[in-house]
Amino acid sequence: MRYLPLTQPDREAMLAVIGASSIDDLFADVPAIAQLDGPIHDLPMHASELAVERHMTKLARKNLAAGEAPFFLGCGAYRHHVPASVDHLIQRGEFLTAYTPYQPEIAQGTLQMLFEFQTQVARLLGTDVANASMYDGSTACWEAIGMARRITKRGKAILSSGLHPHYVSVAKTMAKYTGDQLETSLPSLTADTDIESLIASIDDDTSCVVVQYPDILGRIADLTPLADACHAKKALLIAVVTEPVALGALKSPGEMDADIVVGEGQSIGVGLQFGGPYVGLMGCKDKYIRQMPGRFCGETIDAEGKRGFVLTLSTREQHIRREKATSNICTNSGLCALAFSIHMTLLGEAGLRALAETNHAGAVAAAERLVQVPGVVLVNDSFFNEFTLKLSKEARPVVRDLADNGILAGVSLGRLYPGADGLANGLVVAVTETTTAEDVDTFASALQEALA
Repeated sequence: MRYLPLTQPDREAMLAVIGASSIDDLFADVPAIAQLDGPIHDLPMHASELAVERHMTKLARKNLAAGEAPFFLGCGAYRHHVPASVDHLIQRGEFLTAYTPYQPEIAQGTLQMLFEFQTQVARLLGTDVANASMYDGSTACWEAIGMARRITKRGKAILSSGLHPHYVSVAKTMAKYTGDQLETSLPSLTADTDIESLIASIDDDTSCVVVQYPDILGRIADLTPLADACHAKKALLIAVVTEPVALGALKSPGEMDADIVVGEGQSIGVGLQFGGPYVGLMGCKDKYIRQMPGRFCGETIDAEGKRGFVLTLSTREQHIRREKATSNICTNSGLCALAFSIHMTLLGEAGLRALAETNHAGAVAAAERLVQVPGVVLVNDSFFNEFTLKLSKEARPVVRDLADNGILAGVSLGRLYPGADGLANGLVVAVTETTTAEDVDTFASALQEALA
């Protein structure tokens, strides 16, 4: 049954009220060159639901799905196993249709879930507090830079060369409107991170230093010296985590005295989903909580002495503050945050550590196998579940060749850094618990053939 919100008499009645003779009159101010002269060119006319479904299924079969091929893609979006119970629970009507919890008396379930999410994220990132989720990792990174500006009253942010280039791109876009000065550089295909050069770059105008952990090439660095250097100049250290499973094995950024920690939570509970929606993570030291964007849920006791939950800090949506606002975030990724929290609860601390160990062991085994291929050199001297290979050929056509043969071989640095000749041969490979030894052997054999 078709859904027709308005009948023709309804339209005519509304047009009569506003004094228009036809719907076309409503577009009189639109230049003719911008108006359609008929049906959209090259778009077929309407068809039956069955015909459209069959057509879309045919188009979908042209895609190479992550679960149908050896899969080694990473760089900020990772394929992990998400238990079926996660999807089942988030589709309960109470969660699926829940609105922003402004009224605690009717939103205790949502508020408690967000409170649990904050607790899990704070423990994972090693921070005093965490908020009730952000849109995604890249925008959370920018929000942290803006937060540092408000705290330090300075406008220069130093971005590590190991920060994901898409995160850098988002920051550059937003900095156009705030006037922040961003210092950026390209990574090099070496095992060395840029911690020393970052320390040397900090001055009295620096608001923050932004560093990814592990970085875009999978390299891991101790952030403690960088935190000390930042604090000596009264600047903040912002750590970015794109693979939260890594924190099941690595020392958290908060433990290394990072002031603000942000990240992408997609790895836990959220599938790849064609690139989104995802869920951003953000935590900070307790003294900076009032400058944190987004929402913060708190625990309290009601008039009867019962445990309850409230929105302790809310966003600008119902409290318009314009330039004084901590952000323009008017919602939170509540359903993805719920998926994250359910998956994290199912894992528990021991389960997360075991998952991290499995990821790392698989990545080590894969690296050892792949470096046996002639023309392949391992760049990293340390990594979690993601590492960078330097190939004897440009990586981008090699990745394309392997994809044509049913292998999603990794992310070429030429794709992330177009025009950077020194990175063209770099290939970032990710290995998770979904990767089998057979997948690695298939990849290695195809890579050897592609490089021959």
